[in-house]
Amino acid sequence: MSNESTVVLEEVKSHSKVKDFLALAKLRLTSLVVFSAVLGYFMAATTVNFLSLAYLIIGGFLVTGSSNAFNQVIEREADKKMNRTSDRPLPAGRMGVSEASIMASIWGVLGIALLWFGLNPLSGILAALSLFIYVFLYTPLKKVGPIAVFVGAFPGAIPPMLGYVAETGSFGLIPGLLFATQFIWQFPHFWSIAWKLHDDYAKAGYQLLPTRKRDKTSAMQIVIYALFLIPISLAPFWFGIGGWVGFSIVLFAGVISAILAARLFLKRDMKSATVLMFSTFIYLPVVQLAYLMSF
Repeated sequence: MSNESTVVLEEVKSHSKVKDFLALAKLRLTSLVVFSAVLGYFMAATTVNFLSLAYLIIGGFLVTGSSNAFNQVIEREADKKMNRTSDRPLPAGRMGVSEASIMASIWGVLGIALLWFGLNPLSGILAALSLFIYVFLYTPLKKVGPIAVFVGAFPGAIPPMLGYVAETGSFGLIPGLLFATQFIWQFPHFWSIAWKLHDDYAKAGYQLLPTRKRDKTSAMQIVIYALFLIPISLAPFWFGIGGWVGFSIVLFAGVISAILAARLFLKRDMKSATVLMFSTFIYLPVVQLAYLMSF
């Protein structure tokens, strides 16, 4: 083999390894989590400290990537059984357990340290708590049943609160309301995903819908949470935070989500679940941007 061919082969291997590390960290999901935290930061900030913002972004990426990596280490055998996860680095055999565990540990320690020492201790504590609940409670509970969705909603709701606390260094009403909105949002969001992927989840032994089935009762619970999300998401405005424009945007987004959840209840088909799922992806940044505009 020529020297040029060797160089090209090494570059390809290096590129593939980078792609696998990004897959291990779940780059797209991690980006959405960090985006939510950054919006929380801007809601609190009167002036932007770019160094603090950098600590938040880098620390957030590292901690979230660590959580996702540990999740894949634990679920590597289950991931082999599902179509959507079988090509991940661990089940596909492109990465070893030790390598993934070491990277996850490094990312987690560095991320928590950046948030703790670069921003404030409360940010570091929230990040550590989120990682712990996601990895050691939510991940194993997925094998137990729908209770995992409730437990997983806690770390899933921390990012905007952490972003706000990263700027203020203290807890308060607004970060609590941000947490509450994102906490309730996760039920229609995740259950629409679980409805769509129910058969694939079942291959790995995951039964995550409220009744463990695609049935009328599960669909009704999605509707209930979508309806409950409306007053919760409007809570900041009840406390006199923000104006009518933001209120109208948040109300409109909530009503649309509730209508789409009701459509799933009436039809109970894959198309309705898919539409609701994508609408929840849009809902959260729209509502948080409305908060940012109002605050």
